[in-house]
Amino acid sequence: MHFQLKSLVLWPRNEKLAPLVVPFAQGKLNVITGASKTGKSAVIPIIDYCLGSERCAVPVTTIRDACSWFGVVVTTREGEKLLARREPGTQQSTGDMLLLEDKTVEIPHSVPEKNTNVDAVKRMLDKLAGLSNLGFDPNAPASGFKGRPSFRDLLAFTFQPQNIVANPDVLFFKADTMEHKEKLRTIFPYVLGAITPDVLARQWEMEQLLRELRRKERELEAQKTASARWRAELQNWVSEARDLGLLSSEQAAPERRETYLASLEEIITKTSADAQVSDISLDAAATESSELDKEEAVVSLQLAEVKGRLDNMVQLRSAVDDYNGALKKQRDRLQLSRWLRDLSEKSEASCPLCGGSFEHADGELDALCDALANVEATARQLEPVPAAFDKELVQVRQQVRRFTDSLKGVRARKQAVEERSKRIRDERWRRAAVDRFLGRMEQALKVLKAPEGDPAFFAEVAELRSRLAALRAASSDSAARERRDAALQRVSATMARLLPGLDAEFPNEPAELNIDDLTIRVTRPNRRDFLWEIGSGANWLSYHVAVMLGLHELFLSQKGSPVPSFLVLDQPSQVYFPRKLAKAVKEGDDPPLADEDVAAVRKVFATLATATKSMTGLQILVLDHASKEVWGDIDVHLVDEWRDGKALVPREWLAS
Repeated sequence: MHFQLKSLVLWPRNEKLAPLVVPFAQGKLNVITGASKTGKSAVIPIIDYCLGSERCAVPVTTIRDACSWFGVVVTTREGEKLLARREPGTQQSTGDMLLLEDKTVEIPHSVPEKNTNVDAVKRMLDKLAGLSNLGFDPNAPASGFKGRPSFRDLLAFTFQPQNIVANPDVLFFKADTMEHKEKLRTIFPYVLGAITPDVLARQWEMEQLLRELRRKERELEAQKTASARWRAELQNWVSEARDLGLLSSEQAAPERRETYLASLEEIITKTSADAQVSDISLDAAATESSELDKEEAVVSLQLAEVKGRLDNMVQLRSAVDDYNGALKKQRDRLQLSRWLRDLSEKSEASCPLCGGSFEHADGELDALCDALANVEATARQLEPVPAAFDKELVQVRQQVRRFTDSLKGVRARKQAVEERSKRIRDERWRRAAVDRFLGRMEQALKVLKAPEGDPAFFAEVAELRSRLAALRAASSDSAARERRDAALQRVSATMARLLPGLDAEFPNEPAELNIDDLTIRVTRPNRRDFLWEIGSGANWLSYHVAVMLGLHELFLSQKGSPVPSFLVLDQPSQVYFPRKLAKAVKEGDDPPLADEDVAAVRKVFATLATATKSMTGLQILVLDHASKEVWGDIDVHLVDEWRDGKALVPREWLAS
């Protein structure tokens, strides 16, 4: 991911003073050198704060007392972005931020005013990095260790602060806390390219398919169980059909299962009318009830037809009104353009809002006026709903009321007939029982005829199993492990190439990155040692530098890697400062270095400079005591030297 530092920006509390801009070179080894307590170790916390950290780790007193806002300008594939964040005062942090985006961003001279917040900036950075919106475990909480990767997680590969750069126990930025350590373990296969956004999407799809498959398999098993139970009760089904008058006595006496099924299949073609007892038709009340049933059916059909027509007419009227309203809003909004164009035609006229000239706005105003004319023409062409429509709508509503009243009348007459005749009430109950039986019987026959369940449902289960198998084959764990191992082998190969040029005790012994323990393991004759088992700060520093460069070489070779292409190291030469000498020197002076230590520090700078040349697109920033005398002829871009009273915060800021 092309994401490099262009400049660091500080705004003073005294608004009369200009902001401080510390520029960096792209794709090179940048160095800020200086004495102790000049602000070098504040650079990483400032950049981290502007990139959305949860709390402000910028040192208190001098820097935070003098600055009102911190900012960083970065270059991306979308152009430059200024990310500025307000100094939080007595709070741990603040969400107030300024975001400016352009091909070339102009740094504001005055103290910024917020135009966004830290959450919006984080979302923008996640999108810029092309990170997946899916978590690593579909069943885990979204905010847990298995949640979606974020841009903030990737900064573990960009910062090596003073307490990390030569630490035997901690290899990555903020991996000294359990929360960040667990998240880093989770995202490592993702940044190595072993797990891609497509793989994550397939994993989520597999989980959803698996849930659906389990649900349908349970339903299929229930169908099989029901089928076995119903087959055992076939004779009961036939007996119930005979009792309801759907089968004759002769049909209700078969002994074979196939004959039972054939008899029941005939039943589902019947209706409750076929089960009526013949002498019921001789009852005058029954005859009247039957006629009322027919009348109710006719009126219900007529009512449904008219009601559907009414719904369509009401929807048409609403659509016309909505369209007219939308045209009116457009016309009202565009009307201002015609007034502005009239103003622009007057000599020496200026914009009433900003006071600027109309000189470069004529084309835009003409376009807006043309749009207004098109909207007005459309509005004129739109014909209003004719009066005949309203008349028809009234008539349809009258028909709805008339049919509704008729239906109510028929049902009232039916209720009266039923109340007069107990026989009709009993018959109506019996017919309802027949209808319920027929419905149950139709569904039961589907299962009874298919011992494995409903064929269509069984086909759905088979399709789910097939899709799940295909996704598992495309997202096999073995393939992900192979990609992960290949990436780690490439990092190990880069470390093997770089370590002989550093001050390592075992430069020719194979070293590998262990992503489970987030450390380095060195293979020596007859043993394998972790980083914390190897002594000497020089060793720890060498392995830190080698593994970080190895990872960035891998990231730069990947297509679409989300990791930013910069690396910041703070005080890598500290391991060569003897404590007793560092205490003996006067505060603010540089600790002395022996000749062999100078040579060792020089190796570090030479390795970093070579890396920026061989790894196209990598930017490195080193903050260190070491001066030009150590790395003078190495290809280094000297950003600034903070000595002799010069520091990150200018003196006049402190004086004011």
